[in-house]
Amino acid sequence: MGLTVTAFGVTLPAAGAAAPGGADGPAPPGADVPIPAVGRAWPVGVRPPVTRGWDPPMTEYGRGHRGLDLTVPSGTPVRAVAPGRVSFAGRVAGRGVVSIELDSTGDPPLRTTYEPVRATAKKGDKVTPGDIVGVVEPTGSHCQASCLHWGLLRADTYLDPLSLLPPWLLHRGPSRLLPVIGVPEGPPT
Repeated sequence: MGLTVTAFGVTLPAAGAAAPGGADGPAPPGADVPIPAVGRAWPVGVRPPVTRGWDPPMTEYGRGHRGLDLTVPSGTPVRAVAPGRVSFAGRVAGRGVVSIELDSTGDPPLRTTYEPVRATAKKGDKVTPGDIVGVVEPTGSHCQASCLHWGLLRADTYLDPLSLLPPWLLHRGPSRLLPVIGVPEGPPT
């Protein structure tokens, strides 16, 4: 059986390789153990434009922005960013809200919230990164255009939701190396 090792240290069968326990004979020990997820994902699948960033208030009730607003059309699937359990799925002040307590994040656990969302997940559902928990509702948002508000809390303290994502998920496209001397002038004409 050919193997491919990914950048995350996870061993997967190479393309075209037989499945464990297939025609090549019995599966090697541990082959039926599920491969762990990478652990984090954007709540809308890919990196969206950020309409408004996280701006923590100076005081408990002060002005600020206690999350991120992600520009996405209504109807966009909303996904769990990390493994956890749905702690709330319902309406608050007329808006659909989904909250997820994240696994292995301490006591009290981190809690991520999404709004306005029409929930498809129910309270108590176990989720993994990328699982769909609802869709962005067409109304009830504080943005001028359709958006998803994504929040992160530990108890009553708001945190920057981007702190959940690894650096490679925060930037668009691959890194671009520049020459040691000079600056590229563009393609030849």
